[in-house]
Amino acid sequence: MATLETQQIDEVIVNSRRKMFTLGGAALAALILGESTKAQAQSAITDTDILNFALNLEYLEAQFYNLAVYGVTIDKLATPIPISVNGGTGGTVTLKPAFAKVPFTNPVIASYAMETATEEGKHVKFLQGALGAEAVSMPNIDLYTSFNTLATAAGIGASFDPFANDAFFLIGAYIFEDVGVSAYHGAAGLITDKVNILPAAVGIHAVEAYHAGLIRTTIAGLDSLNGNTTLSGLTQKISAARSMLANPSGATTTTFTGTKADDIGVTTTTVDLNGAPGSGAFTAATIVDCDSNAVGWSRTTNQVLAIVTGGSANNQGVFFPAGLNGTIK
Repeated sequence: MATLETQQIDEVIVNSRRKMFTLGGAALAALILGESTKAQAQSAITDTDILNFALNLEYLEAQFYNLAVYGVTIDKLATPIPISVNGGTGGTVTLKPAFAKVPFTNPVIASYAMETATEEGKHVKFLQGALGAEAVSMPNIDLYTSFNTLATAAGIGASFDPFANDAFFLIGAYIFEDVGVSAYHGAAGLITDKVNILPAAVGIHAVEAYHAGLIRTTIAGLDSLNGNTTLSGLTQKISAARSMLANPSGATTTTFTGTKADDIGVTTTTVDLNGAPGSGAFTAATIVDCDSNAVGWSRTTNQVLAIVTGGSANNQGVFFPAGLNGTIK
């Protein structure tokens, strides 16, 4: 039986007839031609640059989850997390008019959200501490028009509110978590300090992967409980959008399901027993977002920027309307 949440999501899908990626041909063309004015030479990137890039992404995630759970930005928590550091000015967070935290009705999802909010806040404080005097302040973050823009781009409607209910919250979280996992994976090879910084980065990568797996599993569970594939269908659209933004000329990698992309949504696929061809088809889930070798995705900083800024030529837009702070932006 359809719930109120699935009915709302169904309405979003039914009301949308837009094709995927209507962000604008100019933005995607700029990426294809490699004309981003902010592109950084890999050899010029330092460990400090990488950590500050990660800090920008952690600011975004920490704000999203803490707003969902507590209804306030991280600098307004009972134990505030600073957004202005080293003399810099912290940016603002754009929210919908009359914003309110998620009205969780499922206590399990609420507890997941609270854990994630706490851990993402700790990531911000950890990176600020590790960077010390080199840490950047939080840039401007948009958690309102950003979701509307990506909803249009992914073909799921003209608007989307991740703070409306439990199900929508999970879809909003889905947008972030897989990107964070691929970002930390991609950054690992660029880190020169293999003793102090790399282990810490890999540790954060592991937590982000736990978050992503939890979100994907919960989405699959809700669909199973409700007897439909409504939420899973949205994840497939979002994954396709992320892959196209990261690979505007077409991905060369093959997913676990056999498609050419660097992202797969929550779905099922047929596999052979123990991988032996012809042994018989069995149904497997795609909780893990990985390639045909069951290896997680690795994205470059430019690919991550393309996703979180919507493929804009100057890397300003969507979640970071004025761009990121630091060298990699």
